[in-house]
Amino acid sequence: MNTVAGGPDAGTLRAFGVGDQRLERLAGGRGLTWRAGDVVLRPHDGATVTDWRAGVLAELAHTSTFRTPRPVRAVDGPWRAGAWEAWEWLPGRADETRVADVIRVGNAFHRAIAHLDRPAFLAPSAPCPADAWGRADRMAWGAARLPDDSTLDRLAAAFRPVRAPSQLVHGDLLGNVLFADAAVPAVPAVIDWPPSWRPAGFGAAVAAVDAVCWHGVPVTQLGALGADVAEWDQLLVRALAFRIATLHLLGAWDAAAAARHRPVVDALA
Repeated sequence: MNTVAGGPDAGTLRAFGVGDQRLERLAGGRGLTWRAGDVVLRPHDGATVTDWRAGVLAELAHTSTFRTPRPVRAVDGPWRAGAWEAWEWLPGRADETRVADVIRVGNAFHRAIAHLDRPAFLAPSAPCPADAWGRADRMAWGAARLPDDSTLDRLAAAFRPVRAPSQLVHGDLLGNVLFADAAVPAVPAVIDWPPSWRPAGFGAAVAAVDAVCWHGVPVTQLGALGADVAEWDQLLVRALAFRIATLHLLGAWDAAAAARHRPVVDALA
């Protein structure tokens, strides 16, 4: 058994039955995700969200297009131990340049969860999330004021009502779809699901905006990526506002970030 500064402690590892495994920090997950044998550990998002998500993904049927890691219970039964939750480790790597494939996998995941009811923690009356991503999501959909910024003002002026029905979606797909090594074929895995209640196409729109702004995908591909998605242009505007608002809340909106986003802003607004 070993522990690493900033990672889960020895008691947490024992609680999930991996006390004898070597601890390894994983890429992604904001540097907070760790692997111990066949288990991945990450700080949980609070009892309500964590237990709900674990219950859903423990039972969700997989398809030939997507799978998800299964949650791992602590040895005494709960889905959490201290500040941590645990998930089955699945091999694979994200490839943010494969945005069309990411969207295809995300669409399959969204079809599989389309029947689920809106959880209480995503109701309009629920308290505003404390994290930057949850707060920015509300801002992009008119439930909170956007940060003062000329770029966001341009996008807000382009907002139009979105009539597509809402459902549970994965709001951060691009870096959270794992593709298997070509030598060992496997169904792509959807990981690290931050649940939100938006039109299904919003997850694809966020992935498309991320791919263009950060991973070299040409802005001219934006239209084709959502050719079959209702209200695609408006979903792209909302996705871009969501990402820019998040950067503001994280204190990461600077000249370099603005330059990355400007071509997409110009194309949409």
